[in-house]
Amino acid sequence: MSRALLEVAVVAMNSVVAQTNDRLDEVLRAHKLTGATAQALWAIDPDEAPPSMKTMAARLFCNAPNLTFVVNQLTDRGLVERAVDPTDRRSRVVLLTEDGLQARSAIIEAALSNTPLARLDEAQLQQLVALLATAVRQEPVAVDAPPATPSKSRRKTAEPASSST
Repeated sequence: MSRALLEVAVVAMNSVVAQTNDRLDEVLRAHKLTGATAQALWAIDPDEAPPSMKTMAARLFCNAPNLTFVVNQLTDRGLVERAVDPTDRRSRVVLLTEDGLQARSAIIEAALSNTPLARLDEAQLQQLVALLATAVRQEPVAVDAPPATPSKSRRKTAEPASSST
């Protein structure tokens, strides 16, 4: 592998991320979010069971204290709630509120409509997804899957946690 080619690829990837993030400023300001809090909202899929704090930390590649700080910010803004994990009462899960669903939807819509990746055609996107999945050693995501949009299914399946979390 050519170091120079790898460097070009990393710079291009960083440029796509930077351009996309730069174009999110307006929606982030409108919802009083930072990049980290927006990323945390995006990591909570309303079509799945609410993630545990441990799962969230893994999805966001951060440690528990950092995640607690981010989730506290989202909780203070009324975008998420912590609840007791129904499968493990010692653990807490993170639930989107209605306001959280709306903010998440706005962030995703802004990101998808403003990313430089939107210039790629379907075949190019499929190829990119496969290449990126190989790079991070994950199974490729189905490209023909419906877009990530808020859903009311399985959103609040846990009971609210006490305020001592």
